[in-house]
Order: sequence, then C-alpha cells, then structure tokens
Amino acid sequence: MAIPVRRGSMRKRRGPFDLRRTTFGFALIALILAGGGMALRAAWRSAGRHPVAAVLVIALLLVAALLVLRRRRRARRIAETVTDAAYGIVDAGIAELDAAAEAAREERRLAPTEVAAHPVDYAQLDPYAFEEAVAELCRRDGCADAEVVGGAGDLGADVLATTPDGRRLVVQCKRYGPGNRAGSQELQRFGGTCYAVHEADIALVVSTGGFTEPALDYAGQCAILCYGPEELAAWSEGGAPPPWVAAEEPAAGLSAP
Repeated sequence: MAIPVRRGSMRKRRGPFDLRRTTFGFALIALILAGGGMALRAAWRSAGRHPVAAVLVIALLLVAALLVLRRRRRARRIAETVTDAAYGIVDAGIAELDAAAEAAREERRLAPTEVAAHPVDYAQLDPYAFEEAVAELCRRDGCADAEVVGGAGDLGADVLATTPDGRRLVVQCKRYGPGNRAGSQELQRFGGTCYAVHEADIALVVSTGGFTEPALDYAGQCAILCYGPEELAAWSEGGAPPPWVAAEEPAAGLSAP
C-alpha cells in the first residue's frame, strides 16, 4: 500500500531558490538569535541577584516547553508563520534596495554632464586658460594624457594628446575676438610643423573667431580640422562628437567662416 506523503505549507509557499534572499534571511535570523542570546545573558545575570525570580522564570519556561511538545502542530504553524514573516521582511528590504539602485541609475543617466550644464564662453578666457580648457575637453572625451605645451618655441602646438584609439592629436588654439578670424598664413605655419615636426595623426586648429575662406581651403587640402566657435560649442556641450571622431566623417576639415 502506498504511503501518502504530507507536504507542509511552507514548501508550497516558498518559491525557487534565491541566493540573495536566502542570505538576507539567514542574516535576519542571526540578528534575532543574537538578540535572544543577549536577552538570555541579561536574564541569567539578573537571576544571580534575584534567585526567587529565576526559579519562577525557569518554571514558566519548563511549562512552556511542555505545552510546545504537546502541541507540535501548533508550534509548527507558529514556526511557519514566523518564517514567512521573516521572508516577507527580507523580500521587502530587497525590493527597497533594488528600487533605490534603479532610481540612482536613472538619476545618473538623466543627469547632464558638468560641461554641458555650465557652458563656457571661450572668447572671454585669456589665451592660456583657453588652451587649458581645450586640453580639458580632450581629457573629458578620453585623451587622458592631454597637456598644454604652448609657449615660446612650441612650433605651433598648444595641446598634445593621444586619442582613445592611439592616434597622436596636435592642437593649435587661437583665442580671437569675433571680428578676428584665423587666416591662411596662420594655417600654413601650423601645417608646416604639425605633421613634419609633431608627427600628428590628427591636426586641429580651434579658433574662437572662426576662419577665413582661404584658411579653410588650405585646411581642406592638408587635412587639418578647423573648429570655429560653433563647432567648439557643439563639442563642449555634447552636441557633436570629439574632433578625432569627426575626422573620420566626410568633409570633416571644413568649418563655417
């Protein structure tokens, strides 16, 4: 004759094994046991000072134990209820942690970059600050070694950097006013050193005043990128890719006058 197998309600209510849920459950049980141990220790110390009360407490515990032994089913139901309540607390805590983590990820995703949140008026910077600002843009977009090298004897290079894909970037910075555009002679001087002297893979001229048409024509012939105020603002505020990415696109060396 087949023997029916009784299945407890706990097994029916439990879902598939979850390592994180089980870990939190054990942690909660450990905290409960630790608290109970501390309470028993305090009771034991108190019993040393009040022996009569200790005898009464022990007697009550023995009576409770006998009642529990006589009523196993009720004790099991209590244990199941306590276990389910503990898992409910754990599940609620895990849900809160997941919700907080998801909220933090969403906040980081929607948060604007620091440069985009605070647009820079590059035309108001002094020449050295302008060079440093361009170097910082390069570092922001992956050129970790970007540095300002401009000064006497720089031979046209104000910023040197290595792009994320390993190419050498040479930048000349022209902090001009709106009525002073970089001309072809300036581009020619840069073109004579950026490749032969500085061994550039990507040559870039950034001018806050823009460029003349002859300068743009020369830059197109020599594969020199020209970033005027509009291109610089788009790059700075995240509206356009960095120059070494734009260099791979058609007509990358042209800029509006």
